[in-house]
Amino acid sequence: MTFSIVARCPRTGEFGISATTALPAVGKLLTHASPGAGAIATQARLNPYLGIDGIRMLQSGMSAQDTIAALGETDPRMDRRQLGVIDRDGTTAIWTGEGCKPWAGGATHRDFCVQGNRLEGPQVIEAAVIEFRQSESQPLVERLVRALAAGMAAGGDRKEERSATVYVVATEEYPLWDIRVDDHDDPIGELVRLHGVFDRELLPHIRRMATRANPAGVFEEGDV
Repeated sequence: MTFSIVARCPRTGEFGISATTALPAVGKLLTHASPGAGAIATQARLNPYLGIDGIRMLQSGMSAQDTIAALGETDPRMDRRQLGVIDRDGTTAIWTGEGCKPWAGGATHRDFCVQGNRLEGPQVIEAAVIEFRQSESQPLVERLVRALAAGMAAGGDRKEERSATVYVVATEEYPLWDIRVDDHDDPIGELVRLHGVFDRELLPHIRRMATRANPAGVFEEGDV
């Protein structure tokens, strides 16, 4: 039901997820990330607690593979779940339950993993991997969006996707990027459009917001 990329930027330390699915408004249920700790995409028959509890495990220093193993002890229907996990070191792991609708699977790489279920085939994963690697010099958010678009262009979901999301954390507990397309005939195209809008109109404000290190934030001449 879902196709996603989970990744870390080794230059900036940012963690992020991009995803698209046939269900509406899946963004915050699927995406979980914590600065300096890691990120998780939870999908197929979605269990949000795999993301919520998994992030706590990653924050404690648990590895991606150990996090999946521990989560498996908490959920009696892991056969219907799919997970993509990256830990603070950039090590990745995926889980695809045997009950996930075909084609289902993924690929793990250093600093990113790609996973999906009910896809047209493994070419969707391969296309996303190629694009993510080729865009290595770009900011993480752009790499995530471009890899998602490449996977969709290679076939994507066997049931037409309706929603898409990209979620990125940097150093703060609030996200640097949180874009959600909840219901749209072209969710990937709309995600690309909104990325441009957010980049121009919202990102400068987020970069001036209060941080743990600077609770006042950044004020410029003319600010009210």
